[in-house]
Amino acid sequence: MHSTETERVFRPAAGSRYAVLLGIGAYRPRRIVTNEEVCRTLDSTPDWIVRRSGIRNRCFAGSDETLVEMGATAAGKALAEAGLAPADVDQILVATMSDLEGADRLAARIAGRLGTGARGLQVSAACSGFTVGLALAASAVTSGAVRTCLVIGVERMSDIVDPRDRGTAFLFSDGAGAALVAGAAEPGIGPVVWGTEPELADAITVRPEPENGGRPYLRMRGASVFRWAVTNLPSVASAALERSGLAPGDIQAFVPHQANLRIIESVAESLGLPGSVAVARDIVDQGNASAASIPLALDRMRTSGALRSGDLALLIGFGAGLSYAATVIRIP
Repeated sequence: MHSTETERVFRPAAGSRYAVLLGIGAYRPRRIVTNEEVCRTLDSTPDWIVRRSGIRNRCFAGSDETLVEMGATAAGKALAEAGLAPADVDQILVATMSDLEGADRLAARIAGRLGTGARGLQVSAACSGFTVGLALAASAVTSGAVRTCLVIGVERMSDIVDPRDRGTAFLFSDGAGAALVAGAAEPGIGPVVWGTEPELADAITVRPEPENGGRPYLRMRGASVFRWAVTNLPSVASAALERSGLAPGDIQAFVPHQANLRIIESVAESLGLPGSVAVARDIVDQGNASAASIPLALDRMRTSGALRSGDLALLIGFGAGLSYAATVIRIP
């Protein structure tokens, strides 16, 4: 862990039992879709997409890369890093907004694919779902309700995006990320700062459209979401740092939801992060993978060497609802 003589102590709450991440895993679909390919069906240009979002490529899942397969693969990698087996998992929380079946069937099917009898539950918090899931898992672990909990963010956004919609078609992508949460004597997941913005409850929706044969499509008031994010996320992130007893210079990484590069850069600047803090920009080559975006970004930062074991990372997710959640984690 990077440290200085003036570094604050990451100890968000007193107690003898804390929650910590033991392992992180990710799955990126094989198919890479360029801006040029997107523009074959979209009235736009590759340069406009880059200026608007920062995205150059995104990942789309094939027919065999189902939510179950991607989620289970990412979870298996997290378990392997933790040195645990599926039988060691007590609970599975799956965050997604692209599962059209719902009713917790996806969580149960991922548990079955992993070969574990852990109870599975679905988290419906859209793009903030992974961070919300971490908070719920930490609460369950620290209360003694479970020993271990797998938190999985998995999406096939390509199933619900209208390829002709100039406001969304170029943004979203597919993939999965997972983290294993367990109890520990030292803190590894800080207090969560979360909430909703009722006035923007319908800013992002997925609804069946009769004019499109009843197929559900994602629709978004992008300008409204953008303005809310750049205005409000800095204070949410600052509150998460404060509740963990930290200042911006005490963390090693800022990993926000990968919604738009302009939002990421604006919030990072507003927080006053020093140059030593790495900022996740996974969106450039992955796109917006909704609930999977934060764990995917974490995985890339670790494999690239930007994050090391013991480092502290500030996470913040936001999305449909409009929901948001922020917390600090220690990298396993």
